[in-house]
Amino acid sequence: MRVVQKFGGTSVADLKRIRTVAQIVKSEVDKGHEVAVVVSAMAGVTDQLVKWTDDISSEKSRKCLEESDVVLASGEQVTTGLLTLALKDLGVEAQSFMGWQLPILTDTCHGHARIVDIQTDSITACFDQKKVAVIAGFQGMTSDRRITTVGRGGTDTTAVALAAELGACRCDIYTDVDGVYTADPRIVPVARKLNQITYEEMLELASQGAKVLQTRAVEVAMRHRVPVRVLSSFNDNPGTLVTSEDQIMEREFVSGVTCNRDEAKMTVRGLKNHVTDTARIIGPLADATIHVDMIIKNVPGKGQASDLTFTVPKGQKAKAVMILEEIKEQLGYSELTADDHVAKVSVVGVGMRTHVGVARIMFDALAGKNIDIQVISTSEIKISVLIDADYADLAVQTLHAAYKLEQVAPISYTK
Repeated sequence: MRVVQKFGGTSVADLKRIRTVAQIVKSEVDKGHEVAVVVSAMAGVTDQLVKWTDDISSEKSRKCLEESDVVLASGEQVTTGLLTLALKDLGVEAQSFMGWQLPILTDTCHGHARIVDIQTDSITACFDQKKVAVIAGFQGMTSDRRITTVGRGGTDTTAVALAAELGACRCDIYTDVDGVYTADPRIVPVARKLNQITYEEMLELASQGAKVLQTRAVEVAMRHRVPVRVLSSFNDNPGTLVTSEDQIMEREFVSGVTCNRDEAKMTVRGLKNHVTDTARIIGPLADATIHVDMIIKNVPGKGQASDLTFTVPKGQKAKAVMILEEIKEQLGYSELTADDHVAKVSVVGVGMRTHVGVARIMFDALAGKNIDIQVISTSEIKISVLIDADYADLAVQTLHAAYKLEQVAPISYTK
């Protein structure tokens, strides 16, 4: 049986933690499994490397990003070597690999590269020799042999992609939390750990602000149907299984409430051309790789000017404002406002597909606390609202209680 294990920065934060990780890996080897391990840089190392690259060069051209990737990829190289040494010290045969040694092939988008292919011959050769393969996460290589990095949190994606390529029975993601909770326990102390959750729910939670798994990793797991377990390297709790809906015998009405404070609300007022104005606003933002999320358009009546409100990542607010001010004459709008003192609160659950009244519970609960909703967006299994950031924690606590998520009350169903 093949297993891929991934250990994040807090799990390998120092030599003591790395030795603990080696023991966890050894326990899997002792069960007779073929094990591939993917590691992040030690906690804080990537941040330091980013600071160094920023301090030495303010230039963000493609060529500079390419060289920055060379620096950033070095953090995982250190961890990979140290863990391999720790395993050998325990009598476990192991071999280390950098991304370029396999290779892990990516596109050429330095800093946020996407994995194109993973060559696994070297890893299977390790398995044949009864060795553990220890692989540096977060990094890869282009077709012209230039080092790339796959973005912050990208080690999750490396591990899941590797599990898919190896045909592993599962991918274990070890972190500093022991699973997926119905809400952030720091905000809702009575939040409950979920035994299992669907790919779709996990994808929505991740994209709406939950930090447990990286969104791209969940996308890869869902596409290739790789079972993922979220576990803690700090205790022996069983964790949460992320799997397909047809593998879950009981499902939650609502699985979780999450909050994203990394949002900015933008409103363009006084738009005259109702047919083309939305495209002429969103188009330039997309060309500048600015992600637009929640969108609402208000058209008062025939012949009257309309307003368009949408959200962008808080870190891209200034860039979005600059772009829209540059094309103000073309668009002919009267006013542009930008507010980053907002939060997006979402409820997620596959049970929404078959149950009415989910939105009513949400809106009644928020109204009961006098929390004003500024923007609403929905999907088949998610409802998101944009509210004043001052009420974010209260909203999460209120909704968690309104849906009774602290109780174990799954809904049984038959496929």
